[in-house]
Amino acid sequence: MDFDYTDEQRLLADSVAKLFANRYGDFEKRKHYATLPGGFDRAVWAEYAEAGLLALPFGEDHGGFGGGPVETMIVMEQIGRALALEPYMANTIFAGAILRHSANHALRDMMAPKLAAGEAIIAVAHTERHSRYDLHDVTTAARRDGDDFVLEGDKTVVIGGDSADYLIVSARIEGGRRDRHGIGLFLVDANAPGVSRRGYKMQDLTPGAEISLASVRVPANHDLGGLPLLERAADEAIAAICAEAVGAMESLIAMTVDYMKTRKQFGVPIAVFQALQHRAVDMTVAAEQARSMAVYAALSAASDNAKERSEAIAMAKTAVSKAARFVGQQAIQLHGGIGVTMEYKAGHYFKRLTMLTMQFGDADHFLRRLAA
Repeated sequence: MDFDYTDEQRLLADSVAKLFANRYGDFEKRKHYATLPGGFDRAVWAEYAEAGLLALPFGEDHGGFGGGPVETMIVMEQIGRALALEPYMANTIFAGAILRHSANHALRDMMAPKLAAGEAIIAVAHTERHSRYDLHDVTTAARRDGDDFVLEGDKTVVIGGDSADYLIVSARIEGGRRDRHGIGLFLVDANAPGVSRRGYKMQDLTPGAEISLASVRVPANHDLGGLPLLERAADEAIAAICAEAVGAMESLIAMTVDYMKTRKQFGVPIAVFQALQHRAVDMTVAAEQARSMAVYAALSAASDNAKERSEAIAMAKTAVSKAARFVGQQAIQLHGGIGVTMEYKAGHYFKRLTMLTMQFGDADHFLRRLAA
């Protein structure tokens, strides 16, 4: 099978690489962005919109370019290389997929163009403190009251939730805590009465938030769909995460090899020691295997067959998570003490890779899914 990019895809990769080289080429810029409100620079986000990245996954009827999972993979690899802080995956990929696949066409047609143009940021609030990685473990309640639903509950680790203009909240309309039926996805104004947010920086400096919903009224026609829609969007988001991890791994390996060529021990560069060369080779092999699985995830993400898509995504996330953990740990070992300092980029790659291995589920979680 031919996995080469088309001419258009190569142009996309080049243009995105230039954007991030300009905005993240100097590591000090990233440190500055992390101190800004929301944890990223709105000017950089505007460049995303100007370059068409926010419109990439959407169809032309919603102001987009009709890009698919492969185009998403190209962008996410560059985001991984740059250690970009903007909530592209949470907003454009995850929330965008919910909108694109929603059967609520009126709400989709209203919100998708805003997302594509960069006029609105949407975060998906689906995780609860007890739910771990199970999307169907939901206690946030949606009680019908006339023409509205009233939402009550708490969401945790909402990526980009502090800066979002809207939230897509999973809430239980009926059934028990872990029932797969009876779950709705509601579009909520992030500034609506009863919504409270506490933003914070996670270990890798990306922005997260704790969100509480106290008697938040939402029109009944703001229900986008149910659990199958959330699972489909999560599969697309996981495929994007796999691509981001590959980009981060490849940059971290290049940084490690360069360091080995300059760091001297016993009067010679440590790159001449065969045992360390073997470690670098093992890291490269792991990253190449992860790339293959990220391609597999991207090619499977658009499938309408939920079972086949879920299995492919689970296999990819398992393999990529294991590779990311191995590459990150080896890189820190080969760098020594400098690898864990806040001033040096290698440690930040390691932190980001660690967070990516946990997002939506670690390797053990997806192995259990495959076993089931």
